[in-house]
Amino acid sequence: MSDTKKSKTEYVGKKDVVDAVSSKTGLTKDMAAKAIDATLETIAEKIANDEVVRFIGFGNFTRVSSPERTGRNPQTGEPLVIAASNRVKFTPGKTLKDRIN
Repeated sequence: MSDTKKSKTEYVGKKDVVDAVSSKTGLTKDMAAKAIDATLETIAEKIANDEVVRFIGFGNFTRVSSPERTGRNPQTGEPLVIAASNRVKFTPGKTLKDRIN
């Protein structure tokens, strides 16, 4: 295994993000948490209203519809209908792509 790869995925939780935002902005942790909550709630509302949320350089969040389709029960092999649904699609922007590559 390469030295640059980690053997285990490391997860960053909301608390970690709140701590980082608080540290970088000088906001209290409570204020940073409220700002993050408001940001995420706003993004969710906009996506639910079928609007594209665009952060230039970071990426775009959009709602994508999946049509109803036929699948198979893996245990019995019987066909079943998978209901139509919506999902969120994130497309990274150029700056983010460049930073992670």
